Amino acid sequence: MDISHHHHHEHEGRSLSDAAQGVLTAAGEQWTDMRRDIFEILADFKKPASAYDIAELVSKKREKRVAPNTVYRILDLFVNTNLAMRVESANAYVANSHPDCLHDCIFIICDDCGSAVHLDDDALSRGVRKAAETAGYDDVRPVIEVRGKCADCK
Repeated sequence: MDISHHHHHEHEGRSLSDAAQGVLTAAGEQWTDMRRDIFEILADFKKPASAYDIAELVSKKREKRVAPNTVYRILDLFVNTNLAMRVESANAYVANSHPDCLHDCIFIICDDCGSAVHLDDDALSRGVRKAAETAGYDDVRPVIEVRGKCADCK
């Protein structure tokens, strides 16, 4: 089987929240109400969401102000545990629909509507890793973003 293009069990809705909780607790972290709320709100976004977007919606849901700094800390935890991925060029985040499978991030981002598609191509990211290591870099973390217009916007 060519692992550069393998299939995942894509989670959504309650299944995604349950998978995220399982991954987080397996990493030795707690699945608190705040973390659940932030994850579920992030997962509901149809395009990458900023910490400010998420903080606003979590504040409404909890009926008290939640600071963006709190959201950033939790999003950092989510990225470190593979529950979310950061779209670097937009300083925004997307929920990982298959948090139990680890890959480097490859995003195709629409310049018009801001939607992002996450792709897994281990052969491509392996090539980027090898080139960086050949140049003398350690702890390489490829982040590949391609910009253009999506099918709906062209």
